[in-house]
Amino acid sequence: MRMMVMVAAMAAGVAMMAGTARADITVGFVTSLSGPGSSIGIPYGKGIDAADEYVGSVGGQKIKLIRLDDGSDPSTATRDARKLIEEDKVDILIGTATTPSSIAMVAVADELKVPMISVSPIKAPPGGAAWAISIVQPPPFMVSVPVDRMVHDGVKTVGFIGFSDAWGDLVYSGAKKAADAGRIKLVATERYARTDTSVTGQAVKILAARPDAVLIGGSGTQGALPILALTQLGYKGKFYGTPALLNADFIRVGGKAAEGILVSGGPVLVAEQLPDTHYAKKISLAFRAAYQKATGKASTDAFSPYAFDAWLLFVDAAKHALEKAQPGTPAFRAALKDAIFATRDLDGTNGIYNCHPGKVFCSDQRGLILVRLVKGKWQYAP
Repeated sequence: MRMMVMVAAMAAGVAMMAGTARADITVGFVTSLSGPGSSIGIPYGKGIDAADEYVGSVGGQKIKLIRLDDGSDPSTATRDARKLIEEDKVDILIGTATTPSSIAMVAVADELKVPMISVSPIKAPPGGAAWAISIVQPPPFMVSVPVDRMVHDGVKTVGFIGFSDAWGDLVYSGAKKAADAGRIKLVATERYARTDTSVTGQAVKILAARPDAVLIGGSGTQGALPILALTQLGYKGKFYGTPALLNADFIRVGGKAAEGILVSGGPVLVAEQLPDTHYAKKISLAFRAAYQKATGKASTDAFSPYAFDAWLLFVDAAKHALEKAQPGTPAFRAALKDAIFATRDLDGTNGIYNCHPGKVFCSDQRGLILVRLVKGKWQYAP
């Protein structure tokens, strides 16, 4: 009888421990491993590998990572987000490789009240982004940095060619703002789809306007198409771009035509050239080491660090959220969201992050430098 009582007491204790044990923190990561966005989606995936290698737990709680491919399609990204939230019960979403698909995910995150960190630029939904932020630098800053250089270089007239989607809109808006301020004069504006294989028609129209320079509002592999077309038509002016062009496929496809292009980008690109006192040097070198360990290769793109920084922001917020609630619960998701928006002065590879409720972007102009493509490699161009 006495033994039975002891066994029952032990069983009750085990049950109590099981009831109070905290679940894993579950992250739902969506990227584009296929489709036209894959040239930047694949690097995002490798960046999350590096991040998981760098930090695999928070406050003694294991981080469980679930990955899905959206095929570069906003509809699939929407379904992925719903599956991760409704079926896999994730605590946070991170993704995805294109702006249209990221915006689609933000709508789901806001609806189902799960925090999201976008690795692409996004627009706030009506009423503001209640549950989502973007880890990238604000597009106006992405454009203002090359525009500053245009003015410095004596560029007066500019042609714009970019995607006919939300990303193209964001870059064009930055260029239009500079033009409205009288800093440059936009003399030609052309658009093309991410799936297009030729932009010769648009290039002919830009060439006819005879701009001093052309601003590229595309990304990855497809971002090289306008440069190839204009160069083949004999254009001799200068090219400028945003961080969306900073990957190996752009260099491979653009080849000699892309040589000399000036692009805004994060300091992680030239980490070894930064002074020891620079906020990004230590964490950028840590990222490179984690990337090498996780993938067996050296980091050569500018997209994987965004996924790494998104993870850093999530981990920092999770430390605070764990003090208030258990993972896997609505209370934890709400606490995690609040902690993300309360982030202050977090050093990352691509910026110093300060988040605020209702604001989409957390970084400022300290997160951007200018680089030039020289012999197939990006070089610091202050």
